[in-house]
Amino acid sequence: MKLVLHPYDLKLKHRFKIAHDSRDVQKTLIVELQHGDHSGFGEATASIYYKNSIEDMMSLLKHHRTAIESYNFEVPEQFWDQLKEILWSNSFALSAVDVAVNDLYAKYRGLSLSEMWGIKRDRNPISNYTIGIDTAENMVNRLKEFPWPLYKIKLGTTEDIRIIKELRK
Repeated sequence: MKLVLHPYDLKLKHRFKIAHDSRDVQKTLIVELQHGDHSGFGEATASIYYKNSIEDMMSLLKHHRTAIESYNFEVPEQFWDQLKEILWSNSFALSAVDVAVNDLYAKYRGLSLSEMWGIKRDRNPISNYTIGIDTAENMVNRLKEFPWPLYKIKLGTTEDIRIIKELRK
């Protein structure tokens, strides 16, 4: 098996602002595990809040490349036990490799991840769409631009009450 790391800058449609950060790009690491004709993929994002960078994840994964690449396609849950022992210091990197291993394992079995895990897509909970801090007008425009059944609204300004009133209209 071969570990391939793909750092990627995901350009955001709108600036995303929260209380401790503001960004136009979400730095992302795509972890690819190749074996034969198949590749499995997992991803993790950088987070200033959690002090997690793409560079830190890549360094950790490169340091443990031999252990990761030695996976012999036993049950992915068994590999998880090995991974958590070597990647415990970065749960983001651990998660990305775990998803990539499971994705690869599913592909070898001719299944999607949801099929392998027995997930019924019609029974998934509704996810939310997050709207970052902005002017009330811009936040209302985000609601109109992206109609969704459930929103998470980031607040932390002196205008929070007005923002909520405008969004509820």
